[in-house]
Amino acid sequence: MDFNVELYSDGAVIEEMIKMKEKGIVSGITTNPTLMKKAGITDYVAFAKEVLDNIVDLPISFEVFGDDFDTMEKEAIKIASLGKNVFVKIPITNTKGESSAPLIKKLSSKGIKLNITAIMTENQVVDTVNALSSGVDSIVSVFAGRIADTGIDPEPLMEKAVKICHEKAGVKLLWASTREVFNIIQADQLGVDIITVQPSILNKLDMYHMDLNELSIETVKMFNNDVKDLGFTIL
Repeated sequence: MDFNVELYSDGAVIEEMIKMKEKGIVSGITTNPTLMKKAGITDYVAFAKEVLDNIVDLPISFEVFGDDFDTMEKEAIKIASLGKNVFVKIPITNTKGESSAPLIKKLSSKGIKLNITAIMTENQVVDTVNALSSGVDSIVSVFAGRIADTGIDPEPLMEKAVKICHEKAGVKLLWASTREVFNIIQADQLGVDIITVQPSILNKLDMYHMDLNELSIETVKMFNNDVKDLGFTIL
């Protein structure tokens, strides 16, 4: 596929992570507490170590769990120590609405690779980039999909975010909370560096540039097969 944007697999099922890596279509892995909950993960450190045992040559993002900044800092240092390919995910704010910018600045100045997550506004993008150290590999994750869920077009923000992030060396912009394959096209056209995509959407890339007449026939065949399975009759 002719994308410039990097595809990262987003999930917490190790088997799927390995499968996406082996397919050769992703160049990184991300996860988060919500995905880990869905996957039934019960031991965070054991999970992270197993992932890193199986995936050693791709960047992998693991998120802190704490809600106060002292705890976040300790967790970030521990997570970063698990592997050279690890990025530590720090939410841009805690549950009280307090900015994580001071902590981001502190961790980034130590050379810790960060992935700042849950970003929704231009001000948050600016605050994040200002806090990051130049030359330290960092990711700014803007939740374009969640923004779109509110009925707001995320493209104007993403276009601005590209320019803001690229003003500092080492900083990459990530399109997060992908909803459909077309989001990959949008991110690519805007010059976004990375997009996180769940395996269920990555698997749809087999349909990329598929002939729409052929897809129409396949869809009707699907309906027809389901009718047979249901055993319904109208007449």
